[in-house]
Amino acid sequence: MSTGDTAAPGMTWGEAWTIARRDLNTRFRGLRLLLVCLFLGTGALAAIGTLTSAIESELANRGQELLGGDLEVELWQRPLSDEERGALGEYGELSAGFRLQAMARKDDQAAPIGLKAVDDAYPLYGALTLKDGRTVGKPADNEAWLDQGAIDRLGVNVGDVISIGTLELSVGGIIATEPDKLSEGFQLGPTVIVGDDTPERAGLIAPGSMYESKTRIAFDNPGRDPQEVRDEIEERFPSTGFDFRTRDRASPGADRFVSRMSEFLTLVGLAALVIAGIGIGGGVTSYLEARRKAIATLKILGATSRDIARIYALQIGAAAMVGSIAGLIVGVAITPLLGAALQGLLPVEGGFVFDPLALLVALAYGLLVALVFAAPPLMRARHFPAMALMRARVAPLAQDKQALLVVGAGLSAIVALALITASQPLLSGMFLLGAAGTLGLLALLGLGIRKAAAAVPRPSSPIVRNALANLHRPGSSTGALVTALGFGLAAFVLLAAIQSALDGNIQSRVPNEAPDYFVLDIPRDGIDRFEQLVNEVEEGSTVRTVPALRGSVLAFGEEGSMQVTAELEELPEGAWALRGERGLTYADEVPPGNVLTDGEWWGANYAGEPLVSIDAEFAEAADLQIGDMLTFGILGVEKTARIANLRRIDWETMGFNYVFVLSPNALADTPHNLAATIDLPEGAPTAPLLQGLVREFPSASVIEVGNVLVQARTILEQVGLATLAAASVAVLAGLAVLLGAIAAARAARTYDTVVMRVLGADRKQVLLMQLIEYALLASALAIVALVLGSVLAWLVVTQMFEFDWLPNWGEVFAVLGIGLLVVFSFALGGSLPLLRAKPAQALRAL
Repeated sequence: MSTGDTAAPGMTWGEAWTIARRDLNTRFRGLRLLLVCLFLGTGALAAIGTLTSAIESELANRGQELLGGDLEVELWQRPLSDEERGALGEYGELSAGFRLQAMARKDDQAAPIGLKAVDDAYPLYGALTLKDGRTVGKPADNEAWLDQGAIDRLGVNVGDVISIGTLELSVGGIIATEPDKLSEGFQLGPTVIVGDDTPERAGLIAPGSMYESKTRIAFDNPGRDPQEVRDEIEERFPSTGFDFRTRDRASPGADRFVSRMSEFLTLVGLAALVIAGIGIGGGVTSYLEARRKAIATLKILGATSRDIARIYALQIGAAAMVGSIAGLIVGVAITPLLGAALQGLLPVEGGFVFDPLALLVALAYGLLVALVFAAPPLMRARHFPAMALMRARVAPLAQDKQALLVVGAGLSAIVALALITASQPLLSGMFLLGAAGTLGLLALLGLGIRKAAAAVPRPSSPIVRNALANLHRPGSSTGALVTALGFGLAAFVLLAAIQSALDGNIQSRVPNEAPDYFVLDIPRDGIDRFEQLVNEVEEGSTVRTVPALRGSVLAFGEEGSMQVTAELEELPEGAWALRGERGLTYADEVPPGNVLTDGEWWGANYAGEPLVSIDAEFAEAADLQIGDMLTFGILGVEKTARIANLRRIDWETMGFNYVFVLSPNALADTPHNLAATIDLPEGAPTAPLLQGLVREFPSASVIEVGNVLVQARTILEQVGLATLAAASVAVLAGLAVLLGAIAAARAARTYDTVVMRVLGADRKQVLLMQLIEYALLASALAIVALVLGSVLAWLVVTQMFEFDWLPNWGEVFAVLGIGLLVVFSFALGGSLPLLRAKPAQALRAL
């Protein structure tokens, strides 16, 4: 019998579609798993891409409003000089103000706030609105606009009087929308907006006070390039230590967060889609197995291998397209819900968003994954003669080597698409390489499990023997299941171990090492009264004070050939302390929690050349050695010091940690205040000391560490839940693979079940055999997932985060147990239809 490959020239695509359409069930019976996998994968990617595009579009289009100007100039501990203000005024209208931490008081209630002082020109862009509907600007001299959080913490209403510093202010209104809130960054307390002269009148701004001045510019020429203006200002004032933001990057933190979030979720979604691809392969295999007789009949009637490939490629392609498009529709539809959930946190408006590029990328991913995993079974079926197809159950079809080319091309296209669309191609490439390595390792483990199952002595029980044989016999789906489900369950173990280890570090370290209070802006001449007050309220308290200044690194390197920081096109990797202004201090002794790694400390009463001690990790990143020089810009004055030693800093302690610690003679003459930490005796109440400090030192900011830790723990829990939810996508994809493997093996399993029933086995024995088989597989998966997930979690916690390895194994095993229970339940649920197979009917179908 001819194979049909050399007979007729073959049918056209139109004729192939006619046959494919007639054979294709309108409900896609047999291809539903393919459809569902692509629906979930492309839907997730479409939602992620569309939401990210919407946020990035808002960040780009509302840059002026989010920043409050076209360009912002920031300085610590001083306002602009007249010369600097005049130079900036040449480019357009200015709006200047201050940002600082402060305390607000009402009777016995006190709360840390982020004080925002604005001038008459505020806001240059956008609108500041109150909850009563008014659009406002700078408050009156005796008024303040309060965020709802400040209202709640102080227990006040509009019209009540609160104290900030030495001033009493009336609550003039509650803030509804603050146009530039997103660009203000992190602050330890809700926002309170006051007039620009209020901080000084309240005694909060004085030489040495820790505050930040912000000046925004609205260009008189809208076509000006903010970057060019920035370069001109830097060239004119090279030693001022200005920090700049432009309308193009109004909120670098949000921009960076959105970019990383998008990339992470996209890669997780892509990994889940690739895992689901194994299920797609199983579903296509099952579908073609069910069409075995139809393919054989077409071959007998003269259809060529190319005809077979066209017919079933069209069917699979149609199902893939329907599933992908349905996923795109749902992805776009749920974006408004995600946008509504993120309103207030990120700049995204409600309503539908249509981003053709994001949808095309999601569609391309879905179709490429379908191509990669559907090609092998499809191409395997096209070359064999009719009789080989007829007896495929006892003579399985061989692999088609040409499929490797298709799979290779598809995988290359997926990798290329991921790298082209990534904001960090190197990170994406490493992720894909790691995922490929993990999947490859799991594939090898699956092969090892099959070989081990074949090598163990045969049990005497026929039920156990058959269950064990199902793990290694020809056509077994063990490899696919271990690969996909092992990946998903390992992700659960990974995240459970990381989350519990981080929580363990907090439980073990924070209560012992974190102070009860941080206090900022303590006047130097008031330190004796400060320490006296602390011990009067709570005898036995421990107080540690440090000088607190701000400065930026203007130049660094070998003496005589120092590198000017402003001239760097890009900062060295890890040299983050060169960016903007950083905290500075001075000390006679090595700070607690720091260890010298190289060099000598200068000791008490040092009076020689100004010296500086720097963090050893920063020194390595910036390629600095002992003897090199650093020039700092502090309050508009340049100060140069020689590097005397390197320190290793324990960043896990919640005390004062400074990258730069100078000798006292380098900074003692610079105006500054002090900062302090307070450790109360165990069990001592915190409220009396808080109230006493706020009354005695109204210009200081008192931060209760307990509240900060609660916020940190809440954020940590939210991150843990978010990452666990992201990992569940991979587990759901693994469950789809499980169902696909069951569907692909259903015909063979039905045959085995019928034979066992004919030989006398009852349904209970058949079910017991299934239970034993999946119990053995689940045990193997548990070991694989536990080992792989734990090793990866150890690397993340100890090497990346540099924390102690303190996982809660009870939580880890509980999460793994839940995952295994879900897998086991789905496996048995998919196997139950086999028990309903009627022997006579099944034998007639063979």
